[in-house]
Amino acid sequence: MIRLLGSGLVSAPAVRLDGEQAYLRPAQARDWQEWAELRARSRGFLTPWEPTWPADTLSRAAFLRRLRRQGTEWREDEAYSFLTFEKRFDTLVGGLGLGNVRRGVAQSATLGYWVGQAYARQGFTGAAVRLALDFAFGRLGLHRIEASCLPNNLPSRGLLEKLGFHYEGFARGYLRINGDWCDHRLYAILKEDWSG
Repeated sequence: MIRLLGSGLVSAPAVRLDGEQAYLRPAQARDWQEWAELRARSRGFLTPWEPTWPADTLSRAAFLRRLRRQGTEWREDEAYSFLTFEKRFDTLVGGLGLGNVRRGVAQSATLGYWVGQAYARQGFTGAAVRLALDFAFGRLGLHRIEASCLPNNLPSRGLLEKLGFHYEGFARGYLRINGDWCDHRLYAILKEDWSG
């Protein structure tokens, strides 16, 4: 279910995607402290799977720059970024993005996600991806969602496969992760594959 909470803000529009276990919404300025603390506590857990963090990555100024960029991406239909919240206690647990939105003959986007270490393997990421796929195939009218993961990221591989993503191949030096160009397994799901 998509609830519109108002018109556009300084950042992205106030959209909320609700599920049973979790909900997604774009980040707001008031989220900075909770977001920075979760990312800081999870740094060692996240570092092997993410690009190198800039020196000021957890600062309020960097967070606000990110919000402005994300607001522009939403308005321009380029990318859609969300924070993931555990619904029962309204706690931030991670984040998710649909990036590289391509229109025209492609109608596709790329999915990426992260979860704080304390919330890993508890179903929050799966719940968030389900909500994002409903949003992508429904509200955005996309046809194809792509995702990739490092070959040794067995939890991510399992999640994608469980949700119906199909393995499509292996890409050498696909993304720069923690300072190194890394090979990735490539996955995709089509609108007709998704049962919601």
